[in-house]
Amino acid sequence: MTEDATTFTPENRETLREEWSRIQSRLKQELGDTIWKSWVKPLKLMKVEGGVVFLTTESKLTKTRVMSQFADRIRANCGVEWNAITSIHVDVMRHQAAIPSHPIRATEQSTSQPNQSRMMDMARAKDDIVSSGAPIDAYDDWGGRLDPRLTFSNFVVGGPNNFAYAAAKRMAETESPVFNPLFLYGGVGLGKTHLMHAIGWEMRERFPKRRVVYLSAEVFMHRFIKALRHRNTTQFKEEFRSIDVLMIDDVQFIGGKDSTQEEFFHTFNALIDQNKKIIISADKSPMDLSGMEERLRSRLNWGMVADIHPTTFELRVGILQAKAEQQGLDLPQNVIEFLAHKITTNVRELEGALNRLSAYSTLINAPITIDSIYDVLGDVLRASTRQVSIAEIQREVAKHYNIRLDEMHSRRRSRNIVHPRQVAMYLAKNLTSNSYPEIGQYFGGRDHTTVMHAVGKIEKMLIEDQRISDDLKILKSMLNAG
Repeated sequence: MTEDATTFTPENRETLREEWSRIQSRLKQELGDTIWKSWVKPLKLMKVEGGVVFLTTESKLTKTRVMSQFADRIRANCGVEWNAITSIHVDVMRHQAAIPSHPIRATEQSTSQPNQSRMMDMARAKDDIVSSGAPIDAYDDWGGRLDPRLTFSNFVVGGPNNFAYAAAKRMAETESPVFNPLFLYGGVGLGKTHLMHAIGWEMRERFPKRRVVYLSAEVFMHRFIKALRHRNTTQFKEEFRSIDVLMIDDVQFIGGKDSTQEEFFHTFNALIDQNKKIIISADKSPMDLSGMEERLRSRLNWGMVADIHPTTFELRVGILQAKAEQQGLDLPQNVIEFLAHKITTNVRELEGALNRLSAYSTLINAPITIDSIYDVLGDVLRASTRQVSIAEIQREVAKHYNIRLDEMHSRRRSRNIVHPRQVAMYLAKNLTSNSYPEIGQYFGGRDHTTVMHAVGKIEKMLIEDQRISDDLKILKSMLNAG
């Protein structure tokens, strides 16, 4: 539209719908189908007034995600259709018709208490949320906040976490627990906390009148100690036993703490007896938790126990691709594979590395390359560096260049064999403490001068051919050798 964005009238309502439809189409192309369906499609346009686009949604989670991650993109696309758009505003309002039949005109509002109508709208929206039983914020006075970034829609599923994901989804989607408790366990940074927050968000959306409380075992213990100190344990018991869904993270923390375990045991039993849902996470399976009473270990093992295994290379690639797409970050495939090979400890470190690269790319306005990874993530790469053997080097090089391992020792001199063999010799010299004669013995008893020639040739090629440089960096990452 070319006219002022504050002058919409009932006569141009259909035009407004068409323009909003075009904006949605562009956002779908920019964000991808999955993200668009989850977060942008549910938005309804109410009005455009004073340079502000007013949108509504029925989900508090959608509002939070849109305002934190997609507001700038939506505003920019709205600016294509309407002049002088300065911001967007999202309200949570249930059962509201998009683009109302009698939109408020700017002239009408300006002549009668400018802020009164807006304040009444906000009050009605708040009353609607409260009357529905949904919390105004995903927070409980004595629980913990749910992170809006940790939902099922952005949890990357693969072989190592597929079973835990399916169990978490089932727990979140059913009104009554099919299995109780759900016990999630695995190493640090593999996704346990993500799944617990996702369950919390899903339960709040599906069953808004249910009281969902998430907290760490440490917080549970501190609150219990505080109740003991102030002699109000009766109130503590009543509060925790009135919960509909209790989620305790890192339950291993209460190992060896007898009084806290005693109270947790009774809380657990009371909730189970009332058919309330319990979700628990730990770093080990119930039977392997040290310092835990046998009767409590037995209770934790009652329901569904789902472990999350360490990530595979394929899953790490999928996680990097998904996170890069969410951030609008252009990552070349060789960079993704390099990171997936190099950072293997946990997903948290992988995401942290990606965030640092994203900030670097934004600040200096430069593409991300393998060279820039070394500049930005030098400390991470050094921390994962280890000594490798010549046998490992030969195996990885043969795999990378698609030749048989025995060709590393053969006398064949065809170029497709000689080049990988020379690369392996170069890596052996740079990644091990072996001398030239010792390296030669690993390559079919070759003379030390042959190894020296191979190392010199690869060093020269590194200067002239970027592909060789990339190959070597990828191979080093595969060997986890920096």
